[in-house]
Amino acid sequence: MQSYLDFEKPVADLEAKIAELKSLAQTDQAVSIDEEVNRLSARADEALVEIYKKLTPWQKTQVARHPQRPHFSDYVASLITEWTPLAGDRKFGEDAALQAGFGRFNGQSVAILGQEKGNSTETRLKHNFGMANPEGYRKAVRIMEMADRFAIPVISFVDTAGAYPGIGAEERGQAEAIARSTEKSLELGVPNIAIIIGEGGSGGAIAIATANRVLMLENAIYSVISPEAGASILFRDAAKAQDMATAQKITAQDLLGFKVIDATIPEPAGGAHRHHAAVMDSTRDAIDGFLRDFEGKSRLEVREHRREKFLAIGTNI
Repeated sequence: MQSYLDFEKPVADLEAKIAELKSLAQTDQAVSIDEEVNRLSARADEALVEIYKKLTPWQKTQVARHPQRPHFSDYVASLITEWTPLAGDRKFGEDAALQAGFGRFNGQSVAILGQEKGNSTETRLKHNFGMANPEGYRKAVRIMEMADRFAIPVISFVDTAGAYPGIGAEERGQAEAIARSTEKSLELGVPNIAIIIGEGGSGGAIAIATANRVLMLENAIYSVISPEAGASILFRDAAKAQDMATAQKITAQDLLGFKVIDATIPEPAGGAHRHHAAVMDSTRDAIDGFLRDFEGKSRLEVREHRREKFLAIGTNI
């Protein structure tokens, strides 16, 4: 069943009428609904295009958080073969929020990192809504070290509201674990690409997104703090999250202009949650292009490219 966002109400109303007509046709075979259904479908498609042409930053935030948006597990299932997840940080335990392992992309060995939010009550609790503990980031470091040792490129799928802020996480060194993961990402001698597929929240995202190439889906967001938390701090009012989202410049289009990211991956009208297959194809093309661009580069060239990329942020705006 399609889940609609508040601003999609015109589309929801039209599609509800279509569903009603189809239900009527099932009970009365003599009723011809094809012409009316086609007319309403065309209107719904047009409304969807118009709505998604002018999304505000807050509306993009809602799209990025849509429960039916493709998650890490969907990308792995569509793009990766021979997926072999690895568990544990060899220090404390396993963290299900941050998934890591190895597989093949178009036949080439790759290391895969990413936050998994889950798509049901059970899986959301299992994966802690995509908010990783320190052991998740230490696991990521372990996988990146293995990838570096065996000259295997690293692909990160970023989708998190932020690292888990619990007392236990802080006691086990959350900040240090994030810093170590960021450091390891920067010093890799193999190419790495990060794709923000939904939310890219705070250090929890940066820890695996410090890459040679950083891409964002068209309706994804990437920020140092959520709009709600930012509004609570600056305005003392979480209800001003919409204003905060605009002020933060968190959209893919804003960040591309600031050269914080390298490119955007287009989403069809209606968002990735309506067009899984199309988004998977676009993401596959983006990863394939990246791997081709970095094929044959030396370890020094890969590191220098990444270093210069991040040092240049904010200098040529």
